Amino acid sequence: MAAETIPAEVHPAATDPTPIFFPGADGSDPVTIGVGIFLIVCVLAVGLLFLRLHTLPERIAHKRQKFQFEIVAVLGLLALFTHIHLFWVAGLILALVELPDLSGVFGSMATSLRDIATNTRRDVETKTEFRTRPAPASFEASQKAKEDLTDA
Repeated sequence: MAAETIPAEVHPAATDPTPIFFPGADGSDPVTIGVGIFLIVCVLAVGLLFLRLHTLPERIAHKRQKFQFEIVAVLGLLALFTHIHLFWVAGLILALVELPDLSGVFGSMATSLRDIATNTRRDVETKTEFRTRPAPASFEASQKAKEDLTDA
């Protein structure tokens, strides 16, 4: 069988050059390849945008206290895995609100209560302890009893 020959003459109604959206004679389709690459890039960009937006509360809370950051991070993970958006909103609100640092207040209260209980006072600059007034007899007796118990 003889191979078919392509006529040298082009039909007069055909346009010269053919549009880009026509597939080539070899079967390649540049528009489909371009659209496929564009689709992959768009899906990756939307995914990165979603993850960037999803971690917004954690990035805000990172500047705050460690405890607050941990709570916001847990709320973000719950929102991610359960698809309950209320967790994300709660994490964002918690990240935006600056919680007061109560550890310093509670620490100074505990120190003051210990000083009151032992009738001592600390000098902040020299960090030395001294008695503010003589201890009552019952306190001295209880301290001696404690010492006797620890020695035994």
